Amino acid sequence: MFEMFHLSFMLQAFIAAAITGVLLSYMGVHVVGRGIVFVDLALGQISSLGVAFAAFIGTGVTSIPLIFTLSGALLMSFINIRDKRLKQEAVIGILYAFASALTVLLISKTAHGDSDIQEVLFGNILSVSWEQITSIGIVFGAILLVQLIFFKKFFALTESFENGVNHLIGIFNIWNFLFYISIGLAIVFAVKINGVIPVFSYLIIPAVSAIMLTKNKAAVLIIAIIISLLGGFFGLNFSFHYDFPAGSSIVVVLGGIFMLAAIYRIIRGIGRKKEPEPEHIH
Repeated sequence: MFEMFHLSFMLQAFIAAAITGVLLSYMGVHVVGRGIVFVDLALGQISSLGVAFAAFIGTGVTSIPLIFTLSGALLMSFINIRDKRLKQEAVIGILYAFASALTVLLISKTAHGDSDIQEVLFGNILSVSWEQITSIGIVFGAILLVQLIFFKKFFALTESFENGVNHLIGIFNIWNFLFYISIGLAIVFAVKINGVIPVFSYLIIPAVSAIMLTKNKAAVLIIAIIISLLGGFFGLNFSFHYDFPAGSSIVVVLGGIFMLAAIYRIIRGIGRKKEPEPEHIH
């Protein structure tokens, strides 16, 4: 099971997966609580659009995706739907579709269009270098530090979304802005290594699975982080032993964990229904 660590590139891949998985699964608890699941896909796709645009013009490989993603995060922080007929997810979904179409248009004009699209979607984590691991460790460490220092502020805002009173936060809220900037930075660096789909999976699947397993908020955070680590470890193991693409393998393992959590939730629900109701003494 641990033979893969004898190869340096597998060890580097796991360290990268662990770093991205821990922060993204933590941020995912906020994303799921706020009901903005599309935000990751949209920002990830906007980041990929930046990469495609940089490749198209032949410059700004690092700076342009960062500018695109942070601009998208800033735009999304101002989205505050007051019309009850509309949902925030619908607007973010439109941004995702628009960014996806533009990305495909630009990539279609590159020399290796099909392979470039594949790398945008699933990344190439097996080729991650120590330099990339160091840079992502510094950036993610800084983001996590901000999240921990203002832990109560961020969770109070997420609870306002859960309770349906998010319209009271106004057009601009500094904590909402910092949240989107944090998730934007995390995604732009994570997508470079992991690709859009694995990043989305890390953000959503551990959080949703943890919520299915427990109602305790602290436990949800811990379980989500553990699931992200398990997904990275067993996904890379699956890739190593059966020669499958690493990104897809990680997503499949995370999906399998989600299905197990869903089955557990169903069985627990059936068990509760079978419990006899207490007799009332008249």
